[in-house]
Amino acid sequence: QVQLVESGGGSVQAGGSLRLTCVASGFTYSTYSMAWFRQAPGKEREGVASVASDGSSTYADSVKGRFTISRDNAKNTLYLQMNNLSPEDTGVYSCAAGYLVADHLRQLEYNYWGQGTQVTVSS
Repeated sequence: QVQLVESGGGSVQAGGSLRLTCVASGFTYSTYSMAWFRQAPGKEREGVASVASDGSSTYADSVKGRFTISRDNAKNTLYLQMNNLSPEDTGVYSCAAGYLVADHLRQLEYNYWGQGTQVTVSS
């Protein structure tokens, strides 16, 4: 049974930082691309960052230089370090796993999804 469980969300002021964690189980984690997506109120879900099985990463333009995605294959865990947060970063952040992903920020490429964790940034 595949599970992706996120944690680390919360409420912070603009300029603050949060670190999200996603623990995976039920599949061969090291062979999958992993990604973070977010959905703001009233908006469509969008890709934030991804890390492929070879460790290469992709970021949305809106988070480049502020967010860092990383993975620990020994712990089946995905991370997202978010710095210099702004109110525009508010949303539900979900981790996702996909096999043989071509377009790394396209949600249809991903097979498995977590429930999400809320991030709220106040001005």
